Formats: sequence, C-alpha cells, structure tokens
Amino acid sequence: MLGNIGDENLLNQIVGKNLESVFIVSSDFNGNKKALDYISKNAPNVHVVVRVKDYKQKEEMEAAGADLVVLPSNLPHKSVASAIIQYIERIKSVKLAHSLKKIISSVEDGKLAIILHNSPDPDAISSGMALKEIANSVGVRSRILYRGKIGHHENKAFVNLLDIELDQSEEFNPADYKKIALIECSVPGVNNLLPPDTKIDIVIDHHQADVKDIYAEFVDIRSNIGATATIMTKYLQDLEIPIKTELATALLYGIKTDTDDYRRNTDPADLNATEYLYPLANHDILNRIENPSRSTEEIDILGDAIKNREIKGSYLISNVGTIRNRDALAQAADYLLNLEGITTTVIFGLSEDYIYISGRSRDDRINIGKVMQDAFGEDKAGGHAKLAGAQIPLGLFSGTKDKQTLLKLAEEAVVKRLLSVVGIQQESG
Repeated sequence: MLGNIGDENLLNQIVGKNLESVFIVSSDFNGNKKALDYISKNAPNVHVVVRVKDYKQKEEMEAAGADLVVLPSNLPHKSVASAIIQYIERIKSVKLAHSLKKIISSVEDGKLAIILHNSPDPDAISSGMALKEIANSVGVRSRILYRGKIGHHENKAFVNLLDIELDQSEEFNPADYKKIALIECSVPGVNNLLPPDTKIDIVIDHHQADVKDIYAEFVDIRSNIGATATIMTKYLQDLEIPIKTELATALLYGIKTDTDDYRRNTDPADLNATEYLYPLANHDILNRIENPSRSTEEIDILGDAIKNREIKGSYLISNVGTIRNRDALAQAADYLLNLEGITTTVIFGLSEDYIYISGRSRDDRINIGKVMQDAFGEDKAGGHAKLAGAQIPLGLFSGTKDKQTLLKLAEEAVVKRLLSVVGIQQESG
C-alpha cells in the first residue's frame, strides 16, 4: 500500500470500492488503529483483519472493533495465511446464508414457491426440502413444485420412504406467491414449469451457467461443487438450523447420487457436507433406497441399448425406441460406459412429446454437457463434464402414428448432430 496507512484521503479511496474484507498489515500500530476506526465508522459491513506485534496490541485492536486480529510471531507464514483465508471464507459463507434468510423472511404472510427442474432427481428434491426447512425456521409457508414424473425406481423409493411432500403441476400462477426460488436450475422456462418471463427472486444451483443471463435478487451458482445439496447443507449449518434425520438422509443421498458416489465432479465441500450429514442420516433407509426392485421396462431398455448400440471410435450411441421411463436411459448410459474401449455413451428414446437423451463420459478431453448444448441448444440440453441430458420437443410430429418412421428420423437427427459436434465423420448409408 502506498502512502500513510492513517491518511483519510487514501482510506476514503479504499472504502469507496465495493469491498467485502480489508487487511491492515502495516508496521505502524497507530496508523493501523486509525485506519480501523475510519473503516468501522464509514464501512461497518466490511470485515477487517489486522496484524499486530504483541498481545497488548491485540487486545486494543479487538476493543476497537477488528473482526480478526492476527499475532503471527509464533506461527509460520503459511499457517497465518491459511487461518485468515478460512476465516474470510467462513464470514462470506455466513453472510450469504443470512442474506438468503432475510429474503425468505420478507415473504412474511405470503407464500414461497420452490421450483425444481422437470422430473427432479434426489439432489434437486433434497435441496428443495432444505430451502423449505429454512423457510419453516422463519415461519414462512412454502411449496415444492415440479413438472414431469419421478420415474426412476430409486427416486420413487427415495420420495416414498422419506415421506417427502412434493406437488406435481403442469401450470403455475406467479401471482399466488410473494417470492419464487429456482433450485437446481437457473432460468425460468428452461427445464422447469415456469413461464419464460417469470420474475425470479432466488436461484441456487451447481450447474454451469452464464450469470449475466440470470436475473434474481439472490443468485448462488457454484459449478465447482458436485451437488446443490452440498450448498444447502452449508446454509443450514451457517444458519444453525438443526437438520432432522429425514432431511439429513435426503441431502446425503442427493450428494451421493449427483457425484456418482464421489467419483464425479467432487469438491472438498461435498466431502465436508457428507462428513456432517453422515451421523445424522438413517442408513437403513439409505440402503433400502439404493437397492430397490428393478422394473421390466428398465431391463428392456438396457437390453435395447445393448442390441442397438452403434460404436464410433470410443463413442457409443444407441436408440432404445419408445419409452415411458426416461430415467432408465441414464441407467443404460451408466452401465454401457463400463464397456471396454468406450469413454462416452449417448442413449436416447422417444416418448409421446419428446426425444429424451442421456449422455455419460469419462473422457477428460470433452465436456459432455457442452457437447449436448452445442448439438441441441442451451434451452434443450445441459449438464456437467461427465453427465448430461437433453429433451427435444417433437412439436408437430408428436401426433404421428407411424412411430417407426419417426424413430428413424429422430435417430438420424440425433446421431448426425452429435457426431458433427464431436468431429466424427458419419458413414454414408
């Protein structure tokens, strides 16, 4: 820092910036104290970390209002730096959690809508439950809403065994709610039941997104984290809200499934959340959720995926025909990724109104989520580097009775687009 640490002109320039934290580390104790006094009066929400030489100075700085006083004489520099970073991260985390709580509290006698993505998975469902628990803690009524079906047998067992309250809906009236939260998705009208122009108040997600295109009072998107349930667990911890057994079980399962048992896109925060939730969860229920009976359709779709597979280098693409349970596509994509020489799988099928596509990859050179978006559009596809999905409306073709012709056209379109994006030449037929 240039100039005198206690110079008010200099301090005014610093405080005028959009600051979250200030470090005062000069050797001028009186100047440091003057700087602390100025910042405390003119920017009370800024967190101040001060370095001192002895315990007497430490006591004076604490009395003057410093948030953290560091006495580094007996500590290695790395330990001091690590302690300061951890402190700042904790302060930011708590501040974010309280900002969320404040927005929810403003609902008062109104109602909060918690919107999950279509056909929600355990990560989305458990995250919605956590937000509902935060709303309950401040006496705010809320509803968890979604469109589509919970079709996967594990997901059905998850909802039933934990007795989770969810409202399936095809229509949504924003006027019925004072605040609206999007969980595990970030844009209204994209893979959720909201009309595209709906005003959103809260967005919490862990999928990659362009923040410039997201408009909400509160936005927390952390694409480095493996599950939104991890983010929600941290909120509950920072707000000191007790996590009941059912919610702990749900959040733990949400983290396990979205990180593929910590093998996919896993951050230390996911492991920290798991460590916190593990002793609180019901492991008998977890075992029952993870080992449900398999439906005939799931076995049939896997069989069709194997029989109809088309292999291009290390890519496997398969059309399983007409489907009722879209989640079976993901199971088939996961299973076929274990084949020798295969690094990427794309499985797709046809429902009454959509072509559903599920992709998996263990190839570090590609991002399957980006591949899906480039092939089918950001409004129809999304995901991560290792897993992704897409749903393409059939539009005018949805009423077509000749399903075989429609399947052939769908297969040609899907395969052509995918191979074009990844740069593989399709053989002429």
